[in-house]
Amino acid sequence: MNKRKEGFELRNTDDKGEGIFATKQFSPNQIVMNGIIAKKLSENHSHASQVGEFEYVLHAGLINKVNHSCDPNCGIRINKTGAHDFIAMKDIAENDEITFDYAMRNYEVDYFPKKCMCNSLNCRGAITGWKDLPEDRKNKYAGYVAPYLLVMDEKVSISIEKNIDSIK
Repeated sequence: MNKRKEGFELRNTDDKGEGIFATKQFSPNQIVMNGIIAKKLSENHSHASQVGEFEYVLHAGLINKVNHSCDPNCGIRINKTGAHDFIAMKDIAENDEITFDYAMRNYEVDYFPKKCMCNSLNCRGAITGWKDLPEDRKNKYAGYVAPYLLVMDEKVSISIEKNIDSIK
């Protein structure tokens, strides 16, 4: 199928190699790209998507070409198949690069260069996982992240509380 008709296509960026660009306008909460799981993986890597605490998959199609941004225009929602759909968080104009924050799908990210190249005004300086995001950023992403990340945060919080209680 022609991806251009679906609303996106692969193009070269000015400074990051390849990226996905909108070929039509998207409104907030509109599905920009549907995720389809190509295969399950035994470990995390740069193109892996976390779908559970210790579960990783490779998505089919061009989803793997969507670049990171610390100020993304898309977020994640889990579809019926367990794959990640990209959802517009704000208006996306034709020819805008489609981006998301890799922390929206992975609790830990440790396979990218230290310096982030997103060039956004809100750049954190490094691509990090969900566990390393500041609380205000996590709150900003509410409704646009994989739900297992919230479960993992809760487990960590409970573990910390138990450790504090055991010290008392």
